[in-house]
Amino acid sequence: MPSHHDSIWVILAGGRATRMGGHDKGLVKLNGQPLIDYVYDNLNNQNASIAVNANRNKDFYATYGTVFSDVIEGFPGPLGGIHAAMKNLPNDWLGFVPCDCPNLPIDLVEKMEAAITPETEILVAHDGDHVQPVVTMMHRGIFDRLDAFLNAGERKIVLLYDRCNTQYVHFDGQESAFVNLNSPEELEKFGQLS
Repeated sequence: MPSHHDSIWVILAGGRATRMGGHDKGLVKLNGQPLIDYVYDNLNNQNASIAVNANRNKDFYATYGTVFSDVIEGFPGPLGGIHAAMKNLPNDWLGFVPCDCPNLPIDLVEKMEAAITPETEILVAHDGDHVQPVVTMMHRGIFDRLDAFLNAGERKIVLLYDRCNTQYVHFDGQESAFVNLNSPEELEKFGQLS
């Protein structure tokens, strides 16, 4: 069911992936499929509109949706992709997920969007034990604060949350849904590295 909010979900694939030996993480294969396939299929099955933040292999990523690169130089991390999304996409609400989370909750979009209130600026997933800071939805109204935050050299996403009206959306009992695969070792443990 399409949501009543003007939202788009952005797969963050713009990082340097230093722990993955510098390989473009979204393209690293798990059981013969690029990691981004799992994330895309999951969001697509939830009827999400999808875009991709990528700083390389943009032609490849364009097959998944609108692609845009960081605006701020020097790989500023997930916030760089979030910032670029707000500059490039017109939607009021932007959801974000990392490209290396192959097992996201199947009710992620519905549950996050259902938690939006008129006061909400940021929603963040919580697995019952830990905050999942990069699985988030943000209202574009925070853009000026985000821009100032990044231009001041700040990079820690949780510090931004402290400066906004942030609420947590609980996915208790779904800890494994937020497994993210940062290294070849984690990939091998999770599945078959090909």
